[in-house]
Amino acid sequence: MAPGILVDDTYPSPINHVVLSKNEDAPRSIFPDGIRTSGQHPPLYDTLKPYSEFPKEITGPTVWRKEDYENNPERWTRPFTDQEVEELGRAADNFINSGTALTGISKALFPLPVLGKVLATLREDLLNVAYMGLGTHLGYFLSQNGRGHVLGHVKDVGDDPTQIHKGGESDIVSFHNVWNTLVRENADVAELLTKPVWYFDRKGEVSTGQEEWTRQPIAYLENGGKNRVYVKWDPYYVRSLKRFSDEGLIPALSPEQERAALILEETANRLALHMVLEVGDIQFLSNAHLLHARTQYKGEGGWALPMPDSAQAKRGGIQVNDTAPSAPLDAE
Repeated sequence: MAPGILVDDTYPSPINHVVLSKNEDAPRSIFPDGIRTSGQHPPLYDTLKPYSEFPKEITGPTVWRKEDYENNPERWTRPFTDQEVEELGRAADNFINSGTALTGISKALFPLPVLGKVLATLREDLLNVAYMGLGTHLGYFLSQNGRGHVLGHVKDVGDDPTQIHKGGESDIVSFHNVWNTLVRENADVAELLTKPVWYFDRKGEVSTGQEEWTRQPIAYLENGGKNRVYVKWDPYYVRSLKRFSDEGLIPALSPEQERAALILEETANRLALHMVLEVGDIQFLSNAHLLHARTQYKGEGGWALPMPDSAQAKRGGIQVNDTAPSAPLDAE
């Protein structure tokens, strides 16, 4: 659930104003457009809203149901036209020939006069540049981990010679639909999600002076603006903290939290729209009010990560300290 881009007109996320948690010392020269990072910061606790102020039912287009889309792909998918594919390839070729570093890509250096208008309303190097170029028309790209990687690669790392037997498909769900369902069926769970009693693992993405975790709610109510409900949830980043709770550094999940996490996952899975992504498909999601997941692989080797629970396949990361953004073609 790590955002890949930061859209200009969204409300800024609350940040911790402790000096050591800020990224102001990083040289701005490492980012073509200045420092742009989502970060992993604790919330401003005195601005958090209690459950009593949350809406008991959310309405509007963000409360979509899977039944509205699973048999109507024309409502949520759009194939690229031949002209758009040609334009995308030409923009990628021109950018590569310019010799500009991939992290210096921008909308101006990746012009899409035809496809760009569509995005405004809505093999190797070439593909990498194409994906990054598309992102510049939607917002700013963000580093995804402490090494400054701004482009992730789903690839065969060679640690398992077998093919995937089944699984690895995509599920997405409207958290606003999940929220409404929780309020109706398990109001105590919904209330617990709004309390800053949940610890999230930073997975080693820690700047100087920061702790290895953050403490925050799962459901947020926006301060000011439209009082929108936002969500931050990844079960791997919650359950991987057992190594710290075993040492007494943070409290373990309470029985109530274990139950709430289980009900949240079960509700999301029950309401999720299931899809199979084919080669060449691109999935654009808003992490602010969506939850997304990949179904479990059978016979999957997974990504090797230097974490205590690295047997579980997972993804995620942030920009820390002054690590320059990069887009390596191979896993490091």
